[in-house]
Amino acid sequence: MTDKTLDCSALEDLMGKPIAPARMKEPLHNNDFRRWVQAMHYSNLLHYDHDYAKAGRYGRLVAPQSFAVATDDGHGAGPACVGCIPDSHLIFGGDEWWFYGPRIFGGDMITNEKVPYDFSVKDTKFAGPTCFQRGDNNYYNQDGDFIAKQRSTAIRYRADLALEMGSIEGSPDDPEWSDEQLAELEDKKYEFIKMMHDLGHSKRYWDDITVGDDLPVRIIGPHSIASFTTEWRAYLFTIWGGTHRPGMDMEALGFTKEMAGHENDPVMEKDNPEWTDGAYFGPSRGHLFPRFARKIGMPRGYGYGASMGAWILDYLAGWAGEWGQVVHCNSAYRGPAFTGDATYMTATVVDKLVDEDGRNIVQVDCKMKNQLGATMATAKAEIELPKK
Repeated sequence: MTDKTLDCSALEDLMGKPIAPARMKEPLHNNDFRRWVQAMHYSNLLHYDHDYAKAGRYGRLVAPQSFAVATDDGHGAGPACVGCIPDSHLIFGGDEWWFYGPRIFGGDMITNEKVPYDFSVKDTKFAGPTCFQRGDNNYYNQDGDFIAKQRSTAIRYRADLALEMGSIEGSPDDPEWSDEQLAELEDKKYEFIKMMHDLGHSKRYWDDITVGDDLPVRIIGPHSIASFTTEWRAYLFTIWGGTHRPGMDMEALGFTKEMAGHENDPVMEKDNPEWTDGAYFGPSRGHLFPRFARKIGMPRGYGYGASMGAWILDYLAGWAGEWGQVVHCNSAYRGPAFTGDATYMTATVVDKLVDEDGRNIVQVDCKMKNQLGATMATAKAEIELPKK
């Protein structure tokens, strides 16, 4: 009989104890923002078009709110995966964000102070005993301004049990889209882009919003190995020499040998950087190589949880416009984006209020589904809008 235990004994003493912060090596550049929105399929001129941004609220290019996670050295997952769980693998379970007002601009230096938060073990249909581990990422700029907090959830499980229990269902082959379907999809995708163009530098007023209003649908995809690779390279830590390396020992965290590798190893990066590149080796290659995706219970190549969180933040911020902002968003990831699938985001206004800080807030419920209607993520968020 297969042993179906999950040894999480090493985690208890690590909760609440800060780990090495993520520190950038060089100031941010406007091209970092451009690379990010291109990878996240976020066609908001405020973040990539110099002339448009110059005429707007900030007078220059500004990073999208979702960009904070790109300044970390590991998708925000570091404080949510401390401690060894033998023979385990990891997928993202969700992200909760709080934004405090300061924005990120070219020339900024961002530091992420990371603290493991808590963990719990639950029995799942996916992999039997599964550890839900959370950790906080606190993003500050060079002036000490608190930009955002990200509470990341990692789902750690035994890959052998996930395979034995059938894991996430799905075909190993990408679905096929006809030329007509793809053309129709592009037309629908453009509707959200046009909404942002139509709003432009104007304000979306809190007064004009009614409970029950639906946000325009946002569509991304069909996803591909190429699109996931583009996302990977938009995270600064995936660029050789891009950040100070934390020196994480993947085998010491419990990753199986073939999935461990030398990702984020500062010594190996100077000797053979390809071995430290998660696009080629290590736990991240399951996203881009179907063969390794199947070894951890996925049917084919799949996207990044941190990117799903960014898609949601961009969706809500793009609707709010440059005079609004997301102040809080709690996202739960139910299933990944697979190659060949398209992602559909919808949201509905469920409340309007003035919070204890005097901000005019609309609360929305957001859902993310694929073209077959399968739920990929849910989120509840608070968005601050200007008042007339």
